[in-house]
Amino acid sequence: MTVLKTSMRNFFAHKGRMALSAVAVLLSVAFVCGTLVFTDTMNTTFDKLFAVTSSDVTVSAKGASDDGETTSGNGRPPVLPASVVDQVRKARGVKSAQGTVFSTAVTVVDADKNNLSPTSGAPTIVGSWNGNDARTMKITSGAAPSGSDQVMVDADTADKHHLGLGDEIGVITAVGTHTAKISGIAAFTVTNPGAAIFYLDTPTAQRTLIGEPGVYTNIDVTAAQGVSDARLKKNVVAEIGAGYKVQTAKETADANQKEVADLLNVMKYVMLGFALIAFMVGIFLIINTFSMLVAQRTREIGLMRAIGSSRRQVNQSVLAEALLLGAFGSVLGVGAGIGIAVGLMKVMGSVGMKLSTDDLTVTWTTPVVGLALGVVVTVLAAYLPARRAGKISPMAALRDAGAPADARAGRIRLLVGLVLTVAGAGSLYLAAQADKANAGSLWLGLGVVLSLLGFVIIGPLLAGGVIRVLGAILLRAFGPVGRMAERNALRNPRRTGATGAALMIGLSLVACLSVVGSSMVASATDQLDKTVGTDFIVQSDSGQLFTKQAVKAVKSTPELARVTEYRLLDAALTTPDGRTSKKEMLNAADPTYAQDLRTKTVAGDLADAYKPDSMSVPEGFAKKHGITLGSKVQVDFKDGTAGRLTVRAITSDDVVIDKGAMYTSIATAARYVPADSMPLDLLLFATAKDGQQEAAYKALKSALHDYPQYTVRDQTDYKQELKDQIGQLLNMIYGLLALAIVVAVLGVVNTLALSVVERTREIGLMRAIGLSRRQLRRMIRLESVVIALFGALLGLGLGMSWGATAQKLLALEGLNVLEIPWPTIIAVFIGSAFVGLFAALVPAFRAGRMNVLNAIATE
Repeated sequence: MTVLKTSMRNFFAHKGRMALSAVAVLLSVAFVCGTLVFTDTMNTTFDKLFAVTSSDVTVSAKGASDDGETTSGNGRPPVLPASVVDQVRKARGVKSAQGTVFSTAVTVVDADKNNLSPTSGAPTIVGSWNGNDARTMKITSGAAPSGSDQVMVDADTADKHHLGLGDEIGVITAVGTHTAKISGIAAFTVTNPGAAIFYLDTPTAQRTLIGEPGVYTNIDVTAAQGVSDARLKKNVVAEIGAGYKVQTAKETADANQKEVADLLNVMKYVMLGFALIAFMVGIFLIINTFSMLVAQRTREIGLMRAIGSSRRQVNQSVLAEALLLGAFGSVLGVGAGIGIAVGLMKVMGSVGMKLSTDDLTVTWTTPVVGLALGVVVTVLAAYLPARRAGKISPMAALRDAGAPADARAGRIRLLVGLVLTVAGAGSLYLAAQADKANAGSLWLGLGVVLSLLGFVIIGPLLAGGVIRVLGAILLRAFGPVGRMAERNALRNPRRTGATGAALMIGLSLVACLSVVGSSMVASATDQLDKTVGTDFIVQSDSGQLFTKQAVKAVKSTPELARVTEYRLLDAALTTPDGRTSKKEMLNAADPTYAQDLRTKTVAGDLADAYKPDSMSVPEGFAKKHGITLGSKVQVDFKDGTAGRLTVRAITSDDVVIDKGAMYTSIATAARYVPADSMPLDLLLFATAKDGQQEAAYKALKSALHDYPQYTVRDQTDYKQELKDQIGQLLNMIYGLLALAIVVAVLGVVNTLALSVVERTREIGLMRAIGLSRRQLRRMIRLESVVIALFGALLGLGLGMSWGATAQKLLALEGLNVLEIPWPTIIAVFIGSAFVGLFAALVPAFRAGRMNVLNAIATE
């Protein structure tokens, strides 16, 4: 009880100094809890949506996927004949059965040809309006479509694009383009996560999406009262046979949820990873805070020991303060985490994914995880200072001698740090020398962890040398004030090392990712320059396949010398060694593709792969299956027949674009795949006539004006798009790393603030002999800057070594160019100096306000 009272008194006596440590705990816990609440809410939203929209039993064609996506490579969904609906209705336990049609391989445009598809990545769905849809949609204005010239749109899409009754829209599918006017607007009765939905009447949907009447993509079956979904499914299968896909509502919802869960899990664990990095940085802050508080209470600890307190009780007193700090910061962090989750939902809403706070999900595990993590991390971080406090002898403490220096512990620390650093460097070397990316990545991960731990442990040793160099370069210009700042930073190397290490962690990751990102862009750009021999690449950023009308529009552009079609076909391959690869992808293209992509070969000429009944295989596949030029490979085309193709070329694995691709001609594929099953084009490559590149570029864009789902890019555009995509990814990662850097800045602020208190008498004496307030504040700011730059140097150096090693692994995948983004590295280094200045503002201001006489009288 006495220990608890002492801890409470000390905690509240230093509440201002504890506040920054509490904020570090709060931020880390808030990010963990916010991530858990946000992803749980997303899961709840989709669970509700899929549960409500799924009929008791759904019947679809055998080729339909489990998650409900029914569109095939030819742009049209696999279908069921209308006769199956009548068969289903005869099954026992069926209350009703209704055929429906829908597709997501669509583009919907307004009268000005603006794309109405969501920008959030959610699907655009066009389907027939029926009773199952009426369970989740309520018509708020107008009426449901009742003719070929009518369409109904969901309210969210109408609001976003300012659509109203009577407005004309166009539905672009593989069949053609259908125009209609809005007859009604329907609002979701459940949360819509962002899909754009358009409804046609059933006959119009059949003609527009499939191109033939009397067929359906799905049959929605409702069970009679008292009949379970599982029983109904068995009865339906017994009636119609096994040639169809039949799923219960739970099976359909689970399949849909699995698609969403895979994406959410990636997001969840990435965000939690950055939260744990922030926790790691916070450990240094907490260690420094308690180390300095213990040092400032040395005499108090001596008195406690003199009147009978044991080492264990002193230790427990410090740990009890840490427990209070962790609990306080964690409780606030849980609340802040819920706020972060709501904020993330608002952000998602701004990009088109609607999430309602009505579905906000806070499970009991979220606060438990937040509290446990915050408290455990805080107590563990305070253990070493607490242990040192307990080792102070009463007489030494009463003399204010502090904790005795432990030379043996220092030597052990140095030895361990050097061993880890050398082991980390060795692992990075082995990663750089690896022949396979998988093996190298394991060495890289081990090297990153070991070298980071090694630098953290030997940080105090490095602090002396690095800060002296920085002082000689930066501080000497400030005269005596600069020299005093340097000595202050060197006074306690362990403290300086821990403070710099907190910044080092975040900045090392920034440097590493910057090197990797820049190298990827430079390598891909180099590959484009070397291999791409066409002027323009035309594709859909959302993955939409090309309609025949769009291909015709491109080929009709008079300024073009040639247009190459490119499509993908699924096939099973039986190789000369007798083995069968069931899921392979063939890249079918026009023969001119050999000019558009100058792919290296290790045997044969790629142009020969486009001869009749010919193909190419990649180098690794050829070695694995004993294939040489002239070998025969049996190709069983999906939705087609089998053919024996002759291998005319073996392509190199030392490429980036189309690495591992197997090529054949579209004409060869057409011999074995019926026209109505032939996949549509994924890409088009266009080459301008000599001297007409600029005119062809404009003409191509004009030709595709009616098809806004496709984008025309020349090589400059393509390189910029690649750079922008990697840049956006890096910016998102930098944003997440900012959490760790903010916590590190708090550590610098706390260290300086406590250091000022620790040096109160010294500051008073310096003021008494003539040091001005301005000089005092400058001294503290310079001390902060040099500590920040120390952490930046270690972090940037470590991160660049990681990035260079990672690039060696990327080189195994064909990304051969190492590029150090010096502007970014220099900007981060300079920015670190400003971080140091910012961190010193409050401590320097408080130091400048000290009363000289009171400071001198301080004991």
